[in-house]
Amino acid sequence: MAKAVWQSVVLAESDKCVQLEGNAYFPPDAIQREYFLPSETTTECPWKGTASYYHIEVNGQRNADAAWYYPNPRAAAVEILGHVAFWRGVKIAP
Repeated sequence: MAKAVWQSVVLAESDKCVQLEGNAYFPPDAIQREYFLPSETTTECPWKGTASYYHIEVNGQRNADAAWYYPNPRAAAVEILGHVAFWRGVKIAP
């Protein structure tokens, strides 16, 4: 079971993560939505498509653009549709 943790709070937990390019992508139903705020940030991956981001907010502390997902991935990455991955200090624990 993988967990995404920031500021001692579990942001997501699942045994159905998709591992891709060294990142654990958590299924949409595994994230604790109360900690996620929409971001206007997007980035482009040549083979996955356009990534959208979330800010993470825990106890009044914000971690800007600390989570990303692909709302409409290209065909090669369809397995991560809507899945969420983390960086910027969010720890992924087994």
